[in-house]
This record gives sequence, structure tokens and C-alpha cells, in this order.
Amino acid sequence: MLAEEAPEKREAESGAEQEELPKKKIDVRAALSLIPPASQLLGKEKKQRERRVRLRFHNELKEGIAKVNPELLKEIGEAEYIEVVVAHRHRFRYRVEVDEQVPPNEVWVNGAKLPEYGVSDNSIATVRAVRA
Repeated sequence: MLAEEAPEKREAESGAEQEELPKKKIDVRAALSLIPPASQLLGKEKKQRERRVRLRFHNELKEGIAKVNPELLKEIGEAEYIEVVVAHRHRFRYRVEVDEQVPPNEVWVNGAKLPEYGVSDNSIATVRAVRA
């Protein structure tokens, strides 16, 4: 009989241990507050690196050089070269010269050879900074 009583006491003791531990409910809101939002994980928002502007011809400029307003250059990113894309087809690369007289929504380039590609004065183009 002693052998039979021993397992019952063990079960009673283990049941008492389980009852002594209080059961906690997990607060989901508190757990989720520890996880940062996705925007914080990815870092800061990306700056806009391209802009639509008017392409103006100024034939007194040297070929391969574009005059750009400093505000526009800050917006697309400081770089030594810019890429001008007209109608998603024609890509041109220019060395940058900063000029305060250029309006912020324009880029001045030499237009001697551009009509061969079907690009006219005052065309709308996308400008982006080129990282060497």
C-alpha cells in the first residue's frame, strides 16, 4: 500500500506547484510597442533624386556643360555630372556648372546638336545626379 500512496502524493505535490504559479496574460499591445515601425527600420525617407525641368538652349555654353540652379542641385543631390533624359529615350550627360541666374525649374545647355535627336528648346526633361 505504501507504493500506491507514493505516486498519489507526487501527483498532488506537482499539481500544487502548478497551481502556485500565477498564469499571466500576455498583453499584445505592450509586446507590439517594442517592435519599431517599418519606416524607422529602413531609416529616413529617401530624398527625391530626380526632377522634371525645362531644357533651355544657350549656344554660348560649351558643349557638354549644363548650367543648373544651386537649389535644384541640392534637391537632386550634389554631383559633378547630371543626366538629362528626354521622352524616356534620349539620354545626355553633362558636367555641372552652378549659376544663380538660372531659374530653379530650368537647365541650360548648348543646343547645337540636340535637334538632330528630335529635342527642341523648352522641352521637358528629367534631370538626375550621376554618381561618377
